[in-house]
Amino acid sequence: MGRVVITGLGVVSPNGVGVPDFLHSIRNGVSGVRFMPLYEELRFNCQVAGQPVFEWEDLKKYIPETTFHGLKAMGIGYGIKAALDAWTDAGNGIESDLPRWETGCVFGSSVGDTEVVKNVINRVDIKEARKLGSRIVEQIMISGITAYITARLALGNRTITNSAACATGTQAILMGYEYIKQGMAKRMLVGSTEYVDSYIFGTFDSMRILARKFNQYPEQASRPMSSSACGFVPGSGAGALILEDLDFALQRNATIYAEVAGGSTNSGGQRNGGSMTAPGSEGIVKCISDALRDARLSPRSIDLICGHLTATAADAQEVRNWSLALDRKDDDFPMINSLKSMIGHCLSAAGSIEAVGVVLQILHQFVHPNINLEDVNPEILKMVSADKLPTEMVKKEINTVAKANFGFGDVNTCLIFSKYNQS
Repeated sequence: MGRVVITGLGVVSPNGVGVPDFLHSIRNGVSGVRFMPLYEELRFNCQVAGQPVFEWEDLKKYIPETTFHGLKAMGIGYGIKAALDAWTDAGNGIESDLPRWETGCVFGSSVGDTEVVKNVINRVDIKEARKLGSRIVEQIMISGITAYITARLALGNRTITNSAACATGTQAILMGYEYIKQGMAKRMLVGSTEYVDSYIFGTFDSMRILARKFNQYPEQASRPMSSSACGFVPGSGAGALILEDLDFALQRNATIYAEVAGGSTNSGGQRNGGSMTAPGSEGIVKCISDALRDARLSPRSIDLICGHLTATAADAQEVRNWSLALDRKDDDFPMINSLKSMIGHCLSAAGSIEAVGVVLQILHQFVHPNINLEDVNPEILKMVSADKLPTEMVKKEINTVAKANFGFGDVNTCLIFSKYNQS
């Protein structure tokens, strides 16, 4: 079974569009959470969000003019940019007259752009459906994102749009990894995208699970592992990675950033504490343990945990699950961080954006800070020493990182990333 390496990265994040800006932000603890005047006008309880500063006109650099003028779906736009940035970052040319049979795409999403859907409903209601145009279906179908990416890059292998709520991004990466490991593809473009518009935001706000006490201080609103955490902050964006069979990457002299050592995905079956909205501990512990087993690594090899950690009451239980799965606690516990402190919870895009952050930490040998963690939840301090919860960037040797996400429906995914070693 061959090894699977990472050769390209692309990201559209609330705190940085493009890898250089994103890297600067996560090194320096720069928040991308902003006050949203529209949400105040709509009288939402939470009025802050992680929203990328995204120039729609920039998409003209990535897609033909006719495609650009027919495209209205922001989530697809985020995904196209992240995917094509990753593709070119890996040293690949965009144009191809023939299908690239050796390369496939797994790119996830959960909800089509509801603003586009609203336009459809409005047009139908006023009996003007004929004015919607011939391109609207491809933008409201969930698989629209992979359809656009594969068409632009002529990807001819497996083309899949996965959807597993907050576990979507890490699950997409795992699927691409497995296809390469099993010899089904030489290269996979993997990732996920999410655009949280006011309609999607409103559904979460109605559940009373969003941060609502920091509307005047948006950069302080996302507070994973904090005593003053009062809910998560929805975010938008996309992340993309190029995975390759090691021999394939070496043959074309690709730059290798890191390696996917293993992974696992499962469901707790919504039993033993798991539910539609809360993951069960048994499934999480098994998922982490199975990922380590797949990577053929011991729990002691983990240098850093990049957790799901959403700034909800589930944070303490998640840390407890990591401690159980790794059989490590207190000073023996690995460092742990949550990118959501800087960008909020990007839902389906969370895992892929956070995975880009993991690769950058391995590549540049640092641990990004947990911002807004002046008051660690005391339940977490019963399991983890305070110095394992960095609030400033730490320069540190990072060889192996565990990255996990847990989604609605009791779906769990854990990936193990390693520093690339030629031997």
